[in-house]
Amino acid sequence: MNLKPVSDVPGAAGYDVVIVGGAIIGSSIAWFLSANPDFDGSVLVIERDMLYQHCSTAHTNSCMRQQFSNPLNIEISQFGAEFVRDFRSFMGNDPEVPEIYVNHFGYMYLAGDDQFAATLQANQRIQSEQGAGTKILSPEEIVSAYPFYNVDDIVCASHNLIDEGYFDSGTVFEWWRKKARENGVEYLRGEVVGLDRSDNRITGVRLGSGRSIACGTVVNAAGPRAVEVARMAELTLPVEPRKRFTFVFDAAEPLARDLPLTIDPSGVHVRSDGGAYMAGCTPDIDPAVDYDDFEMDRDIWEDKVWPVLAHRIPAFERIK
Repeated sequence: MNLKPVSDVPGAAGYDVVIVGGAIIGSSIAWFLSANPDFDGSVLVIERDMLYQHCSTAHTNSCMRQQFSNPLNIEISQFGAEFVRDFRSFMGNDPEVPEIYVNHFGYMYLAGDDQFAATLQANQRIQSEQGAGTKILSPEEIVSAYPFYNVDDIVCASHNLIDEGYFDSGTVFEWWRKKARENGVEYLRGEVVGLDRSDNRITGVRLGSGRSIACGTVVNAAGPRAVEVARMAELTLPVEPRKRFTFVFDAAEPLARDLPLTIDPSGVHVRSDGGAYMAGCTPDIDPAVDYDDFEMDRDIWEDKVWPVLAHRIPAFERIK
């Protein structure tokens, strides 16, 4: 495999497309551009953290779902499911490209009141019109399929076993980068600190090293820092970093089958994750934080997550 090397120095003075941010979004754009036979331009990806330790990509739970209320979101997710399922084909049938692991255990949205039940039912009709396999389940139907749930306070559930669950996004990310570089995309280690413009067009990017790089188009794929890149163009994006917490645990009494990605009425979510389980939630106090603030709040487990799990799935009273 002939890859363009990662460098601290750009190989050219200018590029047709400069992508700010080289994690999974930036690298997917780089690959889709470079693999498109109708595009013959040059592409540069600029990434500040080539180890990808602090990017959102490295902290994702890699979920996929079709349970949306917007038809466009459903179509996007259906394409995503197709792409992961036929990944090797999309990668040009390269025999070195692996099959992508996918677990289609589905999302299980639980409604604890009539109002949210009506929302799930309305969304299910939209999803069904788009070809999604979402079904509304009564409490009896939930327990028949998944007897480990406590549904005493549940009105209904929304569940989809078709192309919904989680997948190995790390391997997808790795091969997007490999194939993009094989197609001639350059990756540059650096940080964009400014944009050059002429009238209403961005004409170049400025790096922290002091270098300037001309470009025809800039793609802002900087994750939570996208707001900072937008400010360089005198634009405002409603983007800010917020914490979301994930806890991985073992159960003293493992469930007899995979646990769907279950969203409790409390907002706590939990799912199977290989031989273990993964749970999390949004904190009750949810301010914006620093970009590199990954400090864990372990009290959330004791105060919020575990009590909900033990109530919803009694087998989870004994976990570690």
